[in-house]
Amino acid sequence: MNKSERYDSVEVPYGMFNVNNKNPSIFKLEHEHATNWQVEMENKLQYSNQEGSVVVRLYEDLNEAKFIEIGMGGPPDNTFWVAVNTPEDGYFVIDQEKKLGWTADKPITATHSSNGGLTVSVGQREAVSNLDIAGFTVREFTVFGMNSTSDSPPVISGKMTFSFVSGDPAQNPIFYMPFIVLAVTVAIIVVLLKTKKRTDETKRLSESTT
Repeated sequence: MNKSERYDSVEVPYGMFNVNNKNPSIFKLEHEHATNWQVEMENKLQYSNQEGSVVVRLYEDLNEAKFIEIGMGGPPDNTFWVAVNTPEDGYFVIDQEKKLGWTADKPITATHSSNGGLTVSVGQREAVSNLDIAGFTVREFTVFGMNSTSDSPPVISGKMTFSFVSGDPAQNPIFYMPFIVLAVTVAIIVVLLKTKKRTDETKRLSESTT
């Protein structure tokens, strides 16, 4: 395992989604995933009805109004949306698919990097690409599936699996490889140029003496 990388794997059973948004199920991660991270979600939940939806929110701090939200509706529509909430701009939906936005056989992946911002994909399809959210560190996440206590539970069985990975590329020796290769290449070119220059000078001196 690369010492610069951090991993977390969390399996969330269906019952944790059958709560309302005022009292969500909360998961604090063992590791802090800062700046350069990826989370892959596998939704293997069995929905109780086509009106049901489950929601995942990624947080830096539960006490602050900044989160990334990913929602998945039940079949046959399989609605899907990605939203962001920030203290400056409030809540806004970035992407919303009302038909076949996700499928159980394709993982949902959220990726954040210092250079590329936030990207969310369903399989090979990018729902959100390179969204600047002024940096984001994942420390906790919540799940829920009801807007009020009077709503019907959205799921009846199954689970959703979360796999988090993050790392500082600067702490990875491979990160420096392109710079090492470049430095060696430049050094070789400099040596070759100097050698050629000396060869040309020697040739000219030889020709002048003859």
